[in-house]
Amino acid sequence: MHRTTLSRVPGGRRLRPGIPGSSGRKGNSPCSGAAGTAGPDRYGDAIPTAALLSFRLGGTDGVAVETAKWQGALARLGFATFTVAGGGPVDHLLPGLAIGADEPPTLGEVDAALAPADVVVVENLCSLPLNPRAADVVATALAGRPAVLHHHDLPWQRVRFAHHPPPPTDPRWSQVTINELSRRQLGNRGLKATTVYNAFDVPAADRPGPASGPDDTGPDAASRERVRRLLDVGPDECLVLQPTRAIPRKNVPGGVELCARLGATFWLLGPAEDGYDDELQAVMASARCRVLSGSPGHGGAVSIIDAYRACDVVALPSTWEGFGNPTVESAIHRRPLAIGPYPVAAELAAFGFDWFGLGEADRLAAWLAEPDPNLLHQNLAVAAAHFSLRDLPDRIAAILPSW
Repeated sequence: MHRTTLSRVPGGRRLRPGIPGSSGRKGNSPCSGAAGTAGPDRYGDAIPTAALLSFRLGGTDGVAVETAKWQGALARLGFATFTVAGGGPVDHLLPGLAIGADEPPTLGEVDAALAPADVVVVENLCSLPLNPRAADVVATALAGRPAVLHHHDLPWQRVRFAHHPPPPTDPRWSQVTINELSRRQLGNRGLKATTVYNAFDVPAADRPGPASGPDDTGPDAASRERVRRLLDVGPDECLVLQPTRAIPRKNVPGGVELCARLGATFWLLGPAEDGYDDELQAVMASARCRVLSGSPGHGGAVSIIDAYRACDVVALPSTWEGFGNPTVESAIHRRPLAIGPYPVAAELAAFGFDWFGLGEADRLAAWLAEPDPNLLHQNLAVAAAHFSLRDLPDRIAAILPSW
């Protein structure tokens, strides 16, 4: 967590710690000078505070992962931060914000939780109607207050929510999408938004890593060997990782079929959710290839980084993703990606990624037989140029409302 301890002076002004008697000053930007820097000229500034609010935070789902990145970027911009959610390891737990909660939080509860915040970032809670009454309460609490509505999904992008209206608006709010498709769709409904793509810790140019395939030396190799041993996967066995949860739109059958055509082992990392357990069991039972699921070992011994190191191919067979983090994560870990035909994939591919279509098992098999490192170099270069975490503070600073 990136919470800053605040000193207090009479009148309740928040001061940068350790600078007695510094004067409070707020402006349209939390920075003086370049975003993400904290030079001496800022030591007398009041510390702005940002709240990040969602259904649940602190987990491994895409919204939670990206929220943690935004929290880190806001800290680099000079914010103190805190989290509010219906579930997860957060600073302020309001169970009424959770997906499917029986009762929403009261307006007083939300007001009290958000009282310290100068700016509130709402992560998907007012975007996708998974708890509409809670979203109404949050929108009411934020009326006239500086806020960012960070849209990872929109109602009409899910069949069951197609009849729901667009997200709420307010003159003090910034609307932010994670892809251009969503930005255009909001525009068609009269909402002006800005796209801020998901960001990733892309290796610097002076840390190039292996040219292709797994590294055969150092800690990466040790991690790869350990995980494959836990999975009982042999050194010459082709392992395809689908690093997602199991729900219908993740298209697990498509990933399994790809592995059957490759003669590979399929590894689904995440659990079944939203009642998909029986269907997943049926898919795995009828697979024409070896299938693995979950994290081996005890106490979460395998991290997502470990999983990428252990695999030979990454599969993202989804029919819908708001972004699809494995598109960039596969490039960072220098693994070829087999991808499904979800609409935003074409938008991301246009940046210059070289991926394999889900139906291109023969082309992927040929690449695995004779890997071309240029494909991996190109994908990593695209990731560094367009999706680097180092650029996220500047991108957030550009869309923050004044306070």
